[in-house]
Amino acid sequence: ACAPFRRLHLCNKNMENMDTNNNDSSKAKNDLLAEVCLAANYEAQSLIRDHPKYKEIYSDSQICTELARSFADIGDIVRGRDLYRRDKGKRDKLEDKLKEVFGKIHSEVMKTSGRNRQTLQKRYKDDTPDFLKLREDWWTANRETVWKAITCKADASSAYFRTTCDSGDKKGPSQANKYCRCNDDQPGRDKPNTDPPTYFDYVPQFLRWFEEWA
Repeated sequence: ACAPFRRLHLCNKNMENMDTNNNDSSKAKNDLLAEVCLAANYEAQSLIRDHPKYKEIYSDSQICTELARSFADIGDIVRGRDLYRRDKGKRDKLEDKLKEVFGKIHSEVMKTSGRNRQTLQKRYKDDTPDFLKLREDWWTANRETVWKAITCKADASSAYFRTTCDSGDKKGPSQANKYCRCNDDQPGRDKPNTDPPTYFDYVPQFLRWFEEWA
């Protein structure tokens, strides 16, 4: 798959430089989320800054869609299924760091006591060395927070192009028509349990890239 120009310059350098020398698995979890959110925030600043120039060429371009595409690429990096092959040394370095962090989280999970112990151990017992199940579950648990990080600089005129928000009023899906967020959420408010309006991160990366090029 041929990566779009946006992916060539994805702002994830801070993740490449993550400190993995701490044996505290709880700190590893917190640090990982902080680094992923920081990368999302850097990426958003870059996309929002350059979007007016991009829109002059592609008049139908929408910033929420651009943010959603990078959000999904970040999700693929975290989950170990990114197709981007340029700068192989940097890519391998980041993947090794992610495996190291998830290895520490995996060790903690496998020591879990209590009611969920058997369920967790059964799910993750064969998840080494890449920890793909754990990485998938981590993303599912944290994608809401990462979306808030990538939309924290969006403005009130930023709307997502599809009606995908569940407002809980049984009236069907609604549109994220401000700040790229559902249910009247906005930067600074950060309402809990507010799902991202996008499902791009559940679409295979090569299909997303194909659509983006088209």
